[in-house]
Amino acid sequence: MRIALLGGTGDIGRGLALRWGRDTDHELLVGSRDPEKAREAAEAYIEKLDSYGADAEIKGFENAMAADRADVVVLAVPAYHLVDTVEAVADRLDDDTVLVTPAVGMQRDEDGFHYNRPGAGSVAALAADAKPDGVPLVGAFHNLPAGGLSDLDADFEWDTLVFGDDDDAKAIVTELAAGIDGLRPLDVGGLANAPEVEAVTPLLINVAMENDDLHDLGVRFQ
Repeated sequence: MRIALLGGTGDIGRGLALRWGRDTDHELLVGSRDPEKAREAAEAYIEKLDSYGADAEIKGFENAMAADRADVVVLAVPAYHLVDTVEAVADRLDDDTVLVTPAVGMQRDEDGFHYNRPGAGSVAALAADAKPDGVPLVGAFHNLPAGGLSDLDADFEWDTLVFGDDDDAKAIVTELAAGIDGLRPLDVGGLANAPEVEAVTPLLINVAMENDDLHDLGVRFQ
């Protein structure tokens, strides 16, 4: 499988690239608005993985070029860049491309982080409105701490909640998530359930901030 991580130079993109690069044989494409930045990140990820004995295939491209080459496109960008990113690569997506969003809208005040639900109902709904018709959208990887993902010395047992209206696309993303050691994908239904999933992230961040021993906090349902 060829996976493009748009915004793959950021925290969540780095974590997913390193975990997929170590635990699977998928080809990874790091995307960025700046192709040189993408290439530098890809080289850094390869060097890091090589130190762990992993022979990963990772290349860096401008976002649109990465999307054009991929089977699965992960929108590893902040929520406020999501729509612009989708629109910038829309002509490179087709019905055979699975689009994945882990983005969460949040705002912070003196009390902590809070879910910033957009007028469309969820950040995933914003992506659904921006993408071309026929391109399946799946939500996943929202509630994962990027630092813990990037720390290859750390083992974990976390769940990631997966939602979407296209069962075939959801099955593909579920399989990709399950390929990461210690990560268990759980189906939570369709796109209408996105707000409930997205709202968990600020809660986890607040718990982690207030408890010193829970810095990289994931969630496990039992």
